[in-house]
Amino acid sequence: MTETYIATVDRIVDGQTAVLLLEDDDETVDQFDVDVTRLPAEGQHERAVLEITVEASELCEAEYLPEITQSRKESAQERLNRLSTELSERD
Repeated sequence: MTETYIATVDRIVDGQTAVLLLEDDDETVDQFDVDVTRLPAEGQHERAVLEITVEASELCEAEYLPEITQSRKESAQERLNRLSTELSERD
């Protein structure tokens, strides 16, 4: 059975293995480890967001999603800025 997921590169271990967190409805549902060279070159970094197709526990396709990657990066930065502002206002 072929399945398609949105996946985020959580980390790259020893420069060789990409640990992908698979998502369903914005929730992490599984982890999938793959040789980093199987990913598109532009998606071979932590926090890269990809659309992947898996069949029989094998990666069939991976497409880097730059717009989603950038959007998530900006959202995370906004949250950090908000938190740091709230903490500095307590002083």
